[in-house]
Amino acid sequence: MGTLADIRTIARWEVKKSLTMMRRDMLPLAIVLFILLVAVTGFSARSGLHLQDGMYRVGTDDPQMAQLLAGDARFTVYQLDASTLSANRDAFDLVVTGGVAYPGMSGRAVAADKALERDYAKYVNSIYNNETDLFAAYPLWIDTQSVTSELTFLSTQSGQYVSAAPNRGPPVPQGVVKEIPTPSPTLAVSEDELRTELVQSNAQNTQISRYTDVLSASSSTMGNFKTPSQLSPPLPFDSIILVFVFIFPLYFTSQFFMMSIMNERIERKGEVLLSTPVKASSIIIGKMLPYFFGMLAICTGLTLYLKAPLIIILPLIPVIVFFLANALLIGMLSRSFKELSFISIFFSTVATSYLFFPSIFANVHVISLISPLTLIVLTMQGTAWTLTDYLYSTSLFWLTGAVLFYIAAKNFKEERLFSEKNLVTRMREFLSEILPRNHLFLALFLLAGCSIPFVFMIQMMCLVLFFNLPMPYSLIGLLLLAALIEEIAKGIGIYTIFVRDPSFLSGRNLVFACGATALGFLVGEKLLLFVTLAQISDSVFGSILFLSLGSLWLPLLLHFAGVLIVALCLKRWGRSGFAPGLAIAMVVHCLYNLYFILGWIG
Repeated sequence: MGTLADIRTIARWEVKKSLTMMRRDMLPLAIVLFILLVAVTGFSARSGLHLQDGMYRVGTDDPQMAQLLAGDARFTVYQLDASTLSANRDAFDLVVTGGVAYPGMSGRAVAADKALERDYAKYVNSIYNNETDLFAAYPLWIDTQSVTSELTFLSTQSGQYVSAAPNRGPPVPQGVVKEIPTPSPTLAVSEDELRTELVQSNAQNTQISRYTDVLSASSSTMGNFKTPSQLSPPLPFDSIILVFVFIFPLYFTSQFFMMSIMNERIERKGEVLLSTPVKASSIIIGKMLPYFFGMLAICTGLTLYLKAPLIIILPLIPVIVFFLANALLIGMLSRSFKELSFISIFFSTVATSYLFFPSIFANVHVISLISPLTLIVLTMQGTAWTLTDYLYSTSLFWLTGAVLFYIAAKNFKEERLFSEKNLVTRMREFLSEILPRNHLFLALFLLAGCSIPFVFMIQMMCLVLFFNLPMPYSLIGLLLLAALIEEIAKGIGIYTIFVRDPSFLSGRNLVFACGATALGFLVGEKLLLFVTLAQISDSVFGSILFLSLGSLWLPLLLHFAGVLIVALCLKRWGRSGFAPGLAIAMVVHCLYNLYFILGWIG
């Protein structure tokens, strides 16, 4: 059979196996559980969730206030006289008497006071909405216009100090003052349409509607016009919804691929597949394709349901590839379902954080574009993005996914899949498999270069986390972690070869191995940096990660010195010298970075 025929046959087998994975004795129970799930979902949708019912105890002597509060299921209302309320004030979270609200000292009492404030505001708005002259009730209408931030965040480059702006009083207009025509006092919609829209808006839970509006395709008859009470700060957490809607289904679908690989290893069914005259790459692609197309169908269905532009699928494709590559490798590395669960949960936490945290800063900072989710947020907001932005956001996912698939294909053999060694040993063996014995220096060069996407991805994650910390702690933390991550990536290849063959680190081999690793790391670092990450390198945080772009011999010397320190520690103390070697190399790397940051050289 040809390669395409092999892939098609294996993909068809994978689909059949997935559909028949559930045992017959489990099918009736699954059907019953599904019916119960549908019933509970329908009941919840009809009657709503009542987890907050009766949360706050409120006492009042005002019948009208009692009637107002009774409309909110969160309040348990007691109508008593003023003397009784005064004598039993500690029994209530909130006491309303004489037209004044008296909250207690607890956190729940403060929340009850805030809930009362919102209910009263809705009550006042309902009175205004029923006024005969709507424009007398709402004399001010605000036309909101979205403006993209022009901040570049490039003023705090390495070696520059930016002080606070001097206090010189209010600004004075300069230049020619242009005449701006007076806007029309009329609106493009009728008063009845405005009233209907205001009544519907007042009936909504504004805390929830702010989130659900992100995914709503309905348009308001009021357009951009809002009353002052409807104005609220722009929501920076739109991506929360997008993470749940897009990323979580993709992650859970990749779990089935991971479990399929794990099942074949535990039940030894993979031995039959490995005995067939089919390439390992064809087996992997064939088993992966059903899940890939399934995840793509989920994204397409969600996009059509949300009536969003289909272009948002493009940033999700590399995320799908990245998830499937990690699912494949995790399924091959894990020895049991317990170990698989631990590793997969750790991966999902890190991957989701990497996707989510940068997108919070969409339209605020260039760092947000390291997440493909930011492109989806921008698309949903109607903001255009370029091919450069796409490469900038997705290149690390494409590259890391390709490297992981290559490692998996090289290790997709019986002695690796069915080994019972511990996780660390298996990871070292997987890495050793891509380091051939007859071309070790070239292998170290390529390994160092291929490690760059992983290094940058981890460093970007550290940048996102430390970005929220105050200065200078954020820079110190980023300085230390960035150095440690690079030294681990450079030293892991030599460590793997040393464990496999301790006699390898002779004087000549040591120098050539360190040189090949340093040169490969430098080439990969500069290529990927210049192609995709030039924007971040202009900021002060990027200066910590990517220093001295113009002087190539300095970073080459640094990389050589760092990996040489690790290699010498391995040669002197064996495996136990790896950790001390990394610590010393990290210190040297940090001193090098400080040398540039503090402006000691030009």
